[in-house]
Amino acid sequence: MTNKASARRYLAAYLPLLSAERIVRAGVAPPDTPFALVEKVRGAMRIAALSHAALDLGLSPGMALADARAREPDLAACPHDAAADAALLGWLADGCERYTPMVATQGEAGLVLDLTGCEAVFAERGSAKTGPCFDRLSTNGQQGRSESFEAQLARDLVARLAGAGFTARLARGDTPDMAHALARFACRDPRALPVEALALDGDGHIALHRAGLSTIGDLADRPRAPLAARFGPQLPVLLARLLGEEDPRITPRRHAPEIEVERRYAEPMMTTGPLLAVIADMAHEAARALDLAGTGGRRFGVALFRVDGHVARLTVETGAATRDPAVIARLFDERLDSLADPLDPGFGYDMLRFAVLDAEPLDPDQQPLEGGEARIPDLAPLLDRLAVRFGAASVRRFHPRDHHFPEHAATTRPARAGAAALPWPAPEPGEPPLRPLTLFDPPQPITVLAEVPDGPPRRFQWRGEQHRVRLSEGPERIAYPWWRVEQGEGPTRDYYRVEDESGRRFWLFRHGLYEERGNPDWYIHGLFA
Repeated sequence: MTNKASARRYLAAYLPLLSAERIVRAGVAPPDTPFALVEKVRGAMRIAALSHAALDLGLSPGMALADARAREPDLAACPHDAAADAALLGWLADGCERYTPMVATQGEAGLVLDLTGCEAVFAERGSAKTGPCFDRLSTNGQQGRSESFEAQLARDLVARLAGAGFTARLARGDTPDMAHALARFACRDPRALPVEALALDGDGHIALHRAGLSTIGDLADRPRAPLAARFGPQLPVLLARLLGEEDPRITPRRHAPEIEVERRYAEPMMTTGPLLAVIADMAHEAARALDLAGTGGRRFGVALFRVDGHVARLTVETGAATRDPAVIARLFDERLDSLADPLDPGFGYDMLRFAVLDAEPLDPDQQPLEGGEARIPDLAPLLDRLAVRFGAASVRRFHPRDHHFPEHAATTRPARAGAAALPWPAPEPGEPPLRPLTLFDPPQPITVLAEVPDGPPRRFQWRGEQHRVRLSEGPERIAYPWWRVEQGEGPTRDYYRVEDESGRRFWLFRHGLYEERGNPDWYIHGLFA
């Protein structure tokens, strides 16, 4: 059954010399030198990819390196790096986001762009720069006005790839599988594709050739049930995708945000001087869209598209939803100042994109009836600026923990981690706080004079200074659980809140009872405000 309801359009780019051109871009080998990229397969060195000059000599991927050198003794060889190829392909995919946010990689050397809905946006931006049109650009599918848009975009893409040093074959189709296969096999008609365009497992292609079926056209008009019974249930599904009957869609590398604002320049931006002004202008435009939607942003991103295809990305986050352009611009200012490596415009930025990456409902602020601003200060803008400059994990706040030992009764979590799960313990009405504001880690030893062995301290010496106790309260006994005491964890602590004759308040404890240890030590653990 043909699925024409979506009427989606895809553009595919296949880079047959990606591995070799990566070596050339790195300066390892000259572009006109025959060389091979090799990898070990079952103990033998085999050719994984070849340069254009090596292909002209009649060599082919899959050959043993020894056989290739028997024909061309001077053939240079470099190790094949599939991870580096994948990283380069991802870099190219990032650059293709200037055309559409729906970009995906396909296989080891393919890119697929979903062009659906981009025609109107493309028309508003104006015609793209034109370059040499690839002579095998597929014209399969829709014609007329949409054809002109797709052709212009394809010419711009192939020109940019050629300028970056990549050979590309482009094709368009109604499904990503169709477009990719047409580009990969340099074909105009899906029915003329070889059966190798079907991504079958095992020896499926060999079985099809033995049955006298060598092209997609040989399979297209045959009943699908017998084909599935003989060659597996996967074949009809793959066949329908190649013929444009079933669209599996693509999974883009990045989630497309709901709100995006772009600025394109006929003359590239050669310095970063006007960058903040442009970001602020785009933030104002995005704020209007957020206001209409009744939402605020929590995460914002700016993508800077360089003429040579490189894309630099900046991201900032806020602790609470906002649509204040001044706040957003200030955060990006902090982000730019905190970059370890400053932005390099190279030959200039010809496109900037501002996106609201995460948003949530935002109600209008309720101001006091008497007018003026809210009385409770909002720390969120300060926390946001500190998080942008030093990293979100470096800006922390204290959270209470359910633990009776003072040094374990609090922990720190990132400031944006949300509200504490437990409330801070509050003193009884009219009573002083049970715990001091400042704790020493570790507790500091002191010398204490007490009236009776288990009594409160009457005088103590700390940091060479004598303190005479005027008031005291305690003891507050904190002991290890009995099962941990049996394991030798530690003695009992008796805590006292004391005030000296100067009015200063301290938190002292005796480490152990006299029956536990003959002469227990005393420590100062904290200072009250």
